[in-house]
Amino acid sequence: MPLLVSNYSWQQTKASVFLSLPLRGVCVRDADVFCAENYLKVNFPPFLFEVFLYAPIDEASSKAKIGNDTIIFTLCKKEAVMWETLCISGVDKEMMQRIREQSILQVQERAKEAAEAKATAKREDQKYALSVMMKIEEEERKKIEDMKENERRKATKELEAWKESQKKAEEQKRIQREETFRQQQKQTKEERKKLKPKSLTRSSISRHPATKGRNSENIFSEVFKEDCVPAPRSVGSIQVSFTPRVFPTALRESHAAEEEEWLHKQAEARRAMNIDIPEFSDLKEEEKNPDWLKEKGNKLFATENYLAAINAYNLAIRLNSKIPLLYLNRAACHLKVRNLHKAIEDSSKAYRIMKLHLRLIQPTKLCKMMLRRFGM
Repeated sequence: MPLLVSNYSWQQTKASVFLSLPLRGVCVRDADVFCAENYLKVNFPPFLFEVFLYAPIDEASSKAKIGNDTIIFTLCKKEAVMWETLCISGVDKEMMQRIREQSILQVQERAKEAAEAKATAKREDQKYALSVMMKIEEEERKKIEDMKENERRKATKELEAWKESQKKAEEQKRIQREETFRQQQKQTKEERKKLKPKSLTRSSISRHPATKGRNSENIFSEVFKEDCVPAPRSVGSIQVSFTPRVFPTALRESHAAEEEEWLHKQAEARRAMNIDIPEFSDLKEEEKNPDWLKEKGNKLFATENYLAAINAYNLAIRLNSKIPLLYLNRAACHLKVRNLHKAIEDSSKAYRIMKLHLRLIQPTKLCKMMLRRFGM
C-alpha cells in the first residue's frame, strides 16, 4: 500500500498557488508528476500525493521544481480569485474517480492535439524546406543553363572567327597562286619573245628558203599558236581498287567448273564446322580450331577450373562434333562437378563415334592384308 503524504504547505496570490511537498530522497528521475485542470498527483514510491483542486488551473503555465527532498509547485490560476481551501470539500469516491478519469482524458486529448500540431508543424517545415531546396535547385539549374548558353555562344563565336580566318587565309593563298601563275605566264611569254626571232630565221633559211603567199601565212599562224599554249596541268594521283577474287588462281590457269566445285565444298565445310555462326564472328582464327580449344580445356582441367573447361569443350564440339576425345574430356569435367547424367551421355557419344571409326577402319585393313597376300 502507498503512503499518503499529508504534511504539505501552500500559499496563494490572486494569480498563483505555491505548494511545497516534502518527500525524503525525491529526485527527478523517480518522481512521477501528473497535473490537470482540477487534479494534481505525485507518485514517488512508496509515497503518493494527490489533491483535487478548489478551482481550475492552467497546467501548461504551471511549473514544478524538484530538489532538496522537496517538490515546489507553482500553479497558475485560470481566474484571478482567492481560494478558500486548496482542495475541494465534500468529495466522495465516485466523484474522485470521475475527476481522475476526466483529467486523464483531458491530458490525453491535449497530448494528442500537441502531437498533431507537432506533426503538422513538422510537415509544414518539410514542405518549406522542400520548396526552398527546389528553389535553390531551380536557381542552380538556371545558372548552369546560363553558363552552358554562354559557353555555347562563346564557342560559336570562336568557330565563326576561325572559319572567317580560314576563308581569309584561303583567299590569300588563292591570290598568291594567281599572282605566281601570272608571273610564270609573263616569264614564259618573255622567253618566247626572245627566242622567236632566232627560231624564225633558222626555220626560214633551212626549211623554207623560197616560201611565198599562202605558205608564209601558215608559218606565222603556227608561231601564233605556239604563243597561245596553256600552262601545264597540275600533278595528281588516282587510286584504283580491284575486287579480290575468291579463288586465288591465275585466270589463264583456272577453270570455272573446278572453282565453283571448290567454293561449294568450302561452304559445306564451313557449315559442318559452324564457322559462319554469328557467335563465332568475334573469335580469332586460332580460337576457331577445335584442337586449340581442346588444349585450352585440358589446361583449365589441370587447374581444376572445370566449368571453364566445359565451356571450351562445348565450343570445340560445336566446331567439330566428330572428335571422340572432346566428349571424353567433357565427361571427365562433368564427373568432377558431380553431373553424372551428362557424364554418362558424353561417354556414350564418344563410344558411338569410336565404334563408327572402327567399323570404317576395319575394311581398309582387310584390303591391305589381301593386297599383301597376293603380292600386289
